[in-house]
Amino acid sequence: MPIFVWLLLGADKPLSAAILLAILGATDWVDGWIARKYDQGSAIGQVLDPVADRILLITAAVTLLINGSVPLWIGALVLFREAVISVAVVGLAAAGARRIEVQWVGKAGTLGLMFALPGFLLLTFSSGALHAFLLLFTWSATIGGLALSYWAAATYVPLARIALREGRAE
Repeated sequence: MPIFVWLLLGADKPLSAAILLAILGATDWVDGWIARKYDQGSAIGQVLDPVADRILLITAAVTLLINGSVPLWIGALVLFREAVISVAVVGLAAAGARRIEVQWVGKAGTLGLMFALPGFLLLTFSSGALHAFLLLFTWSATIGGLALSYWAAATYVPLARIALREGRAE
């Protein structure tokens, strides 16, 4: 992520930054899929992958807000959701809750946002038919990603209650 921030804010290379951000998002999803498909998952991976997702989304949203590529309200919605989830995870762990499995809807929402954020950056310098395509793609990924992310957050509320109850009972 430091290279992404430097490319966008330091080196003023938005295309390179957008490509890197898209690659980071895509490889995050691919690596998780491979781990599940070939039963190569690990306990540490189950913890670190969601942490890496939070870091990627928060860093990308803040950097794109500073750069002005993403609308303020989109950045605010992404950051608010990520902050709530992060605080909830830490709070639940501190309270002794068992770990909650990541839900598919959360993975899908994160994937949508990982495509949407580089899309906003690409929109700043695209034109013509490419711009029209990127506009449709980026807003579709944004709306879908945000909807799924907030839906996932809502599904975690009852799961958190159960995890807390079960963790305290152990």
